[in-house]
Amino acid sequence: MLPAEASGLPEMTSAERVQSELAVLGMDVSRHVVDFHAPMLESLRAAGMRLVRSRDLVQQRSRSEVFVAGVKVAVQTPPIRSGRRVIFLTLDDSTGPVDAAFFDDIQGSSASTVFSAWLMLVRGELRRTGPRGVSIRATGCWELDRIRQEWLVGGAAAVSDLVADPAEGTGDESSSPQRRRVLVHASGFRQSPYADVKPAGADRMVPSPGLWHASPGSSGRPAS
Repeated sequence: MLPAEASGLPEMTSAERVQSELAVLGMDVSRHVVDFHAPMLESLRAAGMRLVRSRDLVQQRSRSEVFVAGVKVAVQTPPIRSGRRVIFLTLDDSTGPVDAAFFDDIQGSSASTVFSAWLMLVRGELRRTGPRGVSIRATGCWELDRIRQEWLVGGAAAVSDLVADPAEGTGDESSSPQRRRVLVHASGFRQSPYADVKPAGADRMVPSPGLWHASPGSSGRPAS
């Protein structure tokens, strides 16, 4: 038997390998996707940003401000009789899951990012829910790609300025670029103003939105 000849194609990079794994298997096998942002995240921690890993959240003080970064694994918007919905987001940062809740006052500037992004940085107030349970009341949210661009241009100082800007990720309607209509149906059902948000991956090279869980009716969830 003749030996196999090389195709001449270059060996895949780590990023290309992980992208192929996500496309074919629906999971990252060789590396966690957040690992590619590790140098930036370590730089932000060294600069003083309280960027906490999932495994270390239980050691933080209740009501302290923290930042968490990770990949979206679930988003749910259970209906509430008042019509005011709470968005529950779960991220995975390679050390475990992180749960964050986006209440009505923050959704004006964050909902679009939560539904359309895949890799995110979330700012919030840590709350204890039990001896080993913690959750985050979100106060801001940014795409990790945007954070990376700021870091590449201006370093950790530029990122600190971005996340400290009161007009960024605060839910202040006066600073929002536009207000979205709230559709009220004849039955009294109030449709989420973000129901038309496109799923992540609609116009970028990111994995299919089927990689994370979204409750039925959630914005950004593809029709079944």
